[in-house]
Amino acid sequence: MNKNASNTVKLTLDPKNLPPLTAQRRAELEAVAAMSDEQIDYSDAPYLPDAIWMKAATELPRTKKQITLRVDAEVLEFFKHTGKRYQSRMNAVLRSYVEAHKAHAKSEDRGPE
Repeated sequence: MNKNASNTVKLTLDPKNLPPLTAQRRAELEAVAAMSDEQIDYSDAPYLPDAIWMKAATELPRTKKQITLRVDAEVLEFFKHTGKRYQSRMNAVLRSYVEAHKAHAKSEDRGPE
């Protein structure tokens, strides 16, 4: 086997053209939907903090500036492990954070109703 050869299979999913939902999968989803939060095993799900900015924008702005930015090694490795365009994903998370804080600042400017 070639040193550079990989046995990793990469698949992409087009959100606009999803595969049909099988009867078995529908039954699994309905069973989970019927459970309370305490009954569901989340042990294999990554920790996600309760932050509105975690919903990173899917469309990225076209104008960007190149900068030098120091980030924690762990943060960089996390994003690098997400694959190609990791810098764009980092930008999307930062943009979502900014938008969330802009919205919060606007609501504070209006004051109590």
